[in-house]
Amino acid sequence: MEKTIIVMPVANEEETIGATLQGIIDFGYENLFVYPIIDSYSKDKTEEIIRSFESTGKVKCIFYEKSTGVISCYLEGYRQALKDGAERIIEMDGGGSHLPSELPQFIEALDEGYECVFGSRFIKGGGMENDPLYRRILSGGGTVLANVVLGTKLKDMTSGYEAFQRHVLEQFDFDEFLSTGHMYQTEMKYYCRNFTTKEVPIHYIAGKSSLKFKAVKEALVILFKLKKHEAKVFKK
Repeated sequence: MEKTIIVMPVANEEETIGATLQGIIDFGYENLFVYPIIDSYSKDKTEEIIRSFESTGKVKCIFYEKSTGVISCYLEGYRQALKDGAERIIEMDGGGSHLPSELPQFIEALDEGYECVFGSRFIKGGGMENDPLYRRILSGGGTVLANVVLGTKLKDMTSGYEAFQRHVLEQFDFDEFLSTGHMYQTEMKYYCRNFTTKEVPIHYIAGKSSLKFKAVKEALVILFKLKKHEAKVFKK
C-alpha cells in the first residue's frame, strides 16, 4: 500500500481516542499512519494517550499552536501529511463518530483509482445513530440545498470521513478556504466535484457536539459565496 496518513483533529476525547487509534493499528496496514492534531483547547488526557501510541511508529501527535479551531486543524493535518510524503490522505474523527471498522472501504476505493472517496450516511448501508431529529433534518436538507445551489450530485454533502489521492490536495491553497465550521465539508466536496469520486456508506455516531443557529446562518452565507470564491482556492 502506498504511504497513507490519517488526519484526525482531536480535543478532550480521552474516553475514545485510545480505542480509535488501536482499532486503526489492529488492521495491520504496513504503510498506514495516523496524525492526530491537537491544540490548547484540549484539557484532559487526550494528548497523553496519543503520545503513548507514538512508540508503535504508527502515530505522530501534532500540537498545532496556531490553531483557530477544528477546521484549521484539518487543514494543518493535510499540510503535514503532504510534507511527510503521503500519497493518500484520509480525514476522520477521533471522538468515536467515525468507525475504524469502516476504514478498509476507503482504502479499497483509493486502490480502485478514485481520486476522492466520501463517507455517506444517506446511501444504502449508511446511517446515523444518536443524532436528534433536527440534526438529521439539517444534514439531509443541507445536502439537497447544496446540490441545488452548487450543481453537485452527492448523496451526502455535509459529512466528514473522506479520503484523497495526494495530487487532489496539492491543488488547493488551504489558506483560501472560507469555512471555519460545519460548512467546511460541503466546501471541500464542491471543490472536488470534477475529480473522480465515490461515496461509501458510513455509520455516523453522534457525540456531544451541538449545532447552533449561528453556525447554520454562517453556513448559508458561505454556500452562496463558493462559486465566486472557487478560483482563489486552486493554486495557479
